[in-house]
Amino acid sequence: MPMVRERIPPGLHLIRSLRGKEWNLTTYRYVVLLLTFIAYACYHASRKPTSIVKSILDPEPVHRGLTHPWPLGEVFIKETTVMVGNLTASPGKGWVPFNGKDGTAKLGEIDVAFLACYSAGMYVAGHLGDTLDLRLFLTTGMIGSGIFVGLFGMGYFWNIHVFWFYLVMQMLAGLFQATGWPSVVAVIGNWFGKRKRGLIMGIWNAHTSVGNITGSLLAASVLQHGWGWSFILPGACIFLGGIMVYLFLAAYPEDVGFACTNGMVSSEAEELPKDGILKGNDVEAERKPDHGSRERGAAVGILEAFRIPGVIPFALCLFFAKLVAYTFLYWLPFYLSQTEIGGEYVSVKSAGNLSTLFDVGGIVGGILAGYISDKLNARAITAASFMYAAIPVLVLYRLYGGISKTWNIILMMFAGLFVNGPYALITTAVSADLGTHKSLKGNSRALATVTAIIDGTGSVGAALGPLLTGFISTKGWDEVFFMLCVGALIAGLLLSRLVFDEFCERKSERKSKQNTPTDVSGSVSQPLLEDQSS
Repeated sequence: MPMVRERIPPGLHLIRSLRGKEWNLTTYRYVVLLLTFIAYACYHASRKPTSIVKSILDPEPVHRGLTHPWPLGEVFIKETTVMVGNLTASPGKGWVPFNGKDGTAKLGEIDVAFLACYSAGMYVAGHLGDTLDLRLFLTTGMIGSGIFVGLFGMGYFWNIHVFWFYLVMQMLAGLFQATGWPSVVAVIGNWFGKRKRGLIMGIWNAHTSVGNITGSLLAASVLQHGWGWSFILPGACIFLGGIMVYLFLAAYPEDVGFACTNGMVSSEAEELPKDGILKGNDVEAERKPDHGSRERGAAVGILEAFRIPGVIPFALCLFFAKLVAYTFLYWLPFYLSQTEIGGEYVSVKSAGNLSTLFDVGGIVGGILAGYISDKLNARAITAASFMYAAIPVLVLYRLYGGISKTWNIILMMFAGLFVNGPYALITTAVSADLGTHKSLKGNSRALATVTAIIDGTGSVGAALGPLLTGFISTKGWDEVFFMLCVGALIAGLLLSRLVFDEFCERKSERKSKQNTPTDVSGSVSQPLLEDQSS
């Protein structure tokens, strides 16, 4: 049975009282963009500590270096030994149970435990997100994530050396983290229409890379005080972020008195709304008589969401795209600390700082993919092209990334651009497009469910990539990069049918424009094209 949502968030109610007047629709949209950006950046920041501390927990192979304060210290530092609190990361040291011969495999296992629970919980979380109040659901997920990420770090201070403790903490953190992505995408879908959705969401999706960068820097900045702080600090950030969401996030326009159709209007409707009025450059939706919540239609079932055209191909594509992206997310700092770059090895802390450049490239890639897909009106063509382009870049990074420091940085950023571009596009604009597909006949209660199906399937690949890397890396990093190239190739091939359909649509549109008669003045009378959903 559909739930009646709560009234305006308490923080916004206080701001209204102090200001004595309302915000307009445009202001609310900016606030929603900012809050969801910060919220999901917190989610990703809380996932980075495990990648930063891998080389501390498992110091084999024997390449370690002296840490220096960042950003004052050099990014690349020649290896000797590293002191982390009372823990010396030298041969035979580390943290039980991760410093044995199977330490690398165990680190891979806790990654896969997190991601397996994350992907399994995603399907449930998506349906719950379309059923429950998104603000409260997102708040619960963020606070729960913060608690269990922090508890993982407390294992250092409580001197816990039992593997199952860390495994369980990661599994519970994964379940709570599953609440994030379906919720934030659904909120954005509620407030924004399809016009320039790819560009808007490409810019907004920079929260993923910003979160990764922030998490890396936070975790690395406190390593010298003990690796436990590398978890507690990001955990505290997402906990506080959850409180901020509870106080200020209006998940639905109706919660603050707007009667617009949840942002799911065509571009024409946005430019000239039927239910609203035009005030300057701002589109003002008609306000409801009261600020109470109204009931919405029933949430779309999982099986019904699977039948939406395009959901399955994009979900399978994301499986392999996230396999590649999350292998970098969890293993890049470890790879950098174990690989010669210009004849030197970088310290654990420097490797964590350096790995953020991959995400800098990812920010550019997400925005570029969104812009191109809007211009071409071709999501599948854009995503597939980026995945194919990632293959030679990954090969070049493996072959030439160790030649010099400069080449490593340049190639790493290009790898981030092509790997994260399609990943960002599919999880944002494509998910929102399919969640408002014309086959749903205006039902907006499918956004979180569709997003969860696509990202949940992708998260299975995200779990598989780091797990395989934990085992394959013991044989050599060439084998790991071969796996990544194969994953990128399959991701592109899975979109072949949609790519072909989009090429046919573009060709048909060009022919239609060429055959359109001109009026007396010589201008072309163009038919009004329907918004593409995928």
